[in-house]
Amino acid sequence: MIRKWVLFMVLLSWASDLTATELRFNTRDFYPFSYQVNQRVSGPVADIIREVCKRIDITCSFKLMDWTLAQKEVQEGKADGLFVVGWNRQRADWLLFSPQILKTEYGFFMAAGNIVQFKENRDIAGFRVGVYGPSNTSRLLNEIHDKMSRDQTIKPIEIDLRPDEVELLKDLNSSNRTITAVYSNKDVGNAIKKKLGLINVLYAGTQKKLDYFIGFNKKTIDKKLLFRFNSEFIKLYKSGYVKKTLDFYDIEQGVIEPHIINYYSQ
Repeated sequence: MIRKWVLFMVLLSWASDLTATELRFNTRDFYPFSYQVNQRVSGPVADIIREVCKRIDITCSFKLMDWTLAQKEVQEGKADGLFVVGWNRQRADWLLFSPQILKTEYGFFMAAGNIVQFKENRDIAGFRVGVYGPSNTSRLLNEIHDKMSRDQTIKPIEIDLRPDEVELLKDLNSSNRTITAVYSNKDVGNAIKKKLGLINVLYAGTQKKLDYFIGFNKKTIDKKLLFRFNSEFIKLYKSGYVKKTLDFYDIEQGVIEPHIINYYSQ
């Protein structure tokens, strides 16, 4: 009886390994990192993921959707991965993160005629700041607001939360603008500026530098498959493939710490 039980568990383990041959990824319209072209999810991270999946011989599928719903689906196990995401404590409660894929930063965009070089929170005292959200970006802007509110020597910012970053930058570019600045990812803001020809919008300075990752549901992801995925990603990183792909999109590669490289190079 015991031998039959052991055999059953071994076969179950093999079956689990055999069925773990697909990863389902959710993302949002987040140009230039992710976007859709002719019904195909495109951008540098999708390119890198597809190459990893091809090399480890698994199927990867992609859905571009509302960001709140995209996260909810991963939390519920209806999808396996989410990109691109910045690390924060709340996400770390339910996500496992890939090695760093790319480096980016958050900062403030302002209208050319009213630009103030941003170096510290005091420089934007009293501003009405637009931000896309709910998102990690809006969460960080709320932290800035709360910190300014505790400083009695300056007037805190007003936050204009909207579901469309493009409309925020269009508003800022207009002579009839309703906001003083937009808090945004620098790469995203510059890409939108270039795409739409928003010549009256300028980047005023960096508030926070950060890395972007792929996130995986820590409760449902097949750990062996995740290790294979990350190991193959490290091979692409070491070979220069990741940098070459990101360079094509004018995006900076993330710097992966040696101990992480060593762990996935075993």
